[in-house]
Amino acid sequence: MRALILLALLLMAVPAWAQEIKLTTWNIAWLTTKPAGHPDLPRDLTTRTEQDFARLRTYAERLAADVIALQEVDGPLAAARVFDATAYDFHFPAESDVQRAGFAWRKGLHVTRNPDLMALDLRPTARRSLRRGADITLHGANGARLRLLSIHLDGGCSQGSIRQPNSSDCQSLGQQAQILAEWITERRRENMPFVILGDFNRRFSRDDDMLPLLNATSPMRRATEGFSNPCWSRDGQGRPFIDHILLGLRAADWLIKDSFRIFSYGERDPALRDVISDHCPISVRLQLP
Repeated sequence: MRALILLALLLMAVPAWAQEIKLTTWNIAWLTTKPAGHPDLPRDLTTRTEQDFARLRTYAERLAADVIALQEVDGPLAAARVFDATAYDFHFPAESDVQRAGFAWRKGLHVTRNPDLMALDLRPTARRSLRRGADITLHGANGARLRLLSIHLDGGCSQGSIRQPNSSDCQSLGQQAQILAEWITERRRENMPFVILGDFNRRFSRDDDMLPLLNATSPMRRATEGFSNPCWSRDGQGRPFIDHILLGLRAADWLIKDSFRIFSYGERDPALRDVISDHCPISVRLQLP
């Protein structure tokens, strides 16, 4: 009888409707349906062949993610060349940039599309702007809500100070960091669990001054902390990540222990980086109550 009571208590402690979600971020590097020579593309860009798209589709299937934050993707048509449009829905900001941040998620998930984080694009009229943030809310099976933000921040300041910038890129990144801090403040005010994931173009070293700025608004858990990035490593040595997954408020508690994964490609020929991606997907698993 005591054993039955104990079993019943354990079942009550873990709701049968708890939902496991795999979150991934993947910069697919100039993923576009535009042909070579298109004026929106760099002149020296190597465009992908049907074989290249087929390779990416195979990797997307193996990745088997529920929600994917995408970067450098030219909208839903390009995303559908990699992710099966009969299995995934897509969302991208209302901008014309080739390198957009966005989302793909499995059909059947309850997702709300939120307004773009337009302020992140500090140069909206430039030919190649600094990209808006894509903002969605994932609704769990038992009413839990999770706000997700896919970003691709300004490059060129992977290690420099943003508080005392010595370049225009570091100055721009500092402005974007402040905008993210304001977005985080809104989530804290709403008491809304959140995840910011994507290409930060930033190595969060010990003396970094960007991550403390964000954490001052609301402390977050960084999934990449303590890990090095083996993506396209020639000598077996990892390097610091610039893609990150930051979990705030209760989302940090929902993180499944030891679920962080780095998806490495099977190819080793560095010449293939341009037709696969110079970024490897990273992922975590969350247990939504």
